[in-house]
Amino acid sequence: MKEATKRKIWGSICLAAAASIWGGVYVVSKVVLEVIPPFTLLELRFAIALLILGGMVVMSGRYVPVKDLPTMMAIGFVGPTISIGAQFLGTKLSTAHMGALITSASPAFIALFAVWLLRERLHLSQLAGIVLATVGVLIVVGIPDAADGSSSWLGNLILLVAALSWGLYTVLSKQATAVYSSLVVTAYASFFGLLFSSPLMFWELSATAVDWSFDWKIWLGVLYIGIVSTAGAFYLWNKGFELLSAGSGAGFFFFQPVVGTFFGWLLLGEHLSFSFFVGALFILSGVALSNLAEAKKIPDTAEAAD
Repeated sequence: MKEATKRKIWGSICLAAAASIWGGVYVVSKVVLEVIPPFTLLELRFAIALLILGGMVVMSGRYVPVKDLPTMMAIGFVGPTISIGAQFLGTKLSTAHMGALITSASPAFIALFAVWLLRERLHLSQLAGIVLATVGVLIVVGIPDAADGSSSWLGNLILLVAALSWGLYTVLSKQATAVYSSLVVTAYASFFGLLFSSPLMFWELSATAVDWSFDWKIWLGVLYIGIVSTAGAFYLWNKGFELLSAGSGAGFFFFQPVVGTFFGWLLLGEHLSFSFFVGALFILSGVALSNLAEAKKIPDTAEAAD
């Protein structure tokens, strides 16, 4: 098997695994957020991730020089702080359905930022794949009722900021992995995300009383969110984009709503309709179509790049 083909396979596995973990962690987060407010949980998850990833970076001795710290600060600010914080806040002000729907625009923003910042050529099959997968998300989560009073324009605008900033975070991380390993980039992003998010946590705790005497199951959920869905999934996401072009990798984001819906049915007893399977088929077809251009490029360009 050619090296370029191996990179494509491993990149696809990493991105699919990361998006699937984020979809599945919905079940854990739903329980944990009942007792721990969102920005406090955000701070806890990146603190745990930093302990793991930062420890690995220290043991490896691979540090980022001072001249490149502004880049790492930008990645930590745009992704962990702005995007995830906006997703929490936007969903709180709007609805879960609108959150799933609007943040599904992230792959389109990833592709657009890749054209702008990475000078990637966006193929027609990649655009068509993103559109097809977006239709699949609409089928899975449904189109919210415009008359739903619980959906606010401010919340929806904040959710759009979450989608836009996630696209920028992904492309900035891909740029950084051309120089540093995915482990180093993810560790520094966790550190600066923790740093920049701390004012949000202090503000939240000043307004919301938290009883920290909850049982071990909640702490186990916090550890899972920090270790698996943050340290693990963020690393896999950055590693996947290190191995694939941004345009081809963007579509894997759509695994998140499919897996989230499935585990909601499996573990929480939520209803799983026929539309879930139809939408999942659209999403998988869209991801496959997005990667056709990457497959065609491999014989000509990937070996030279290696």
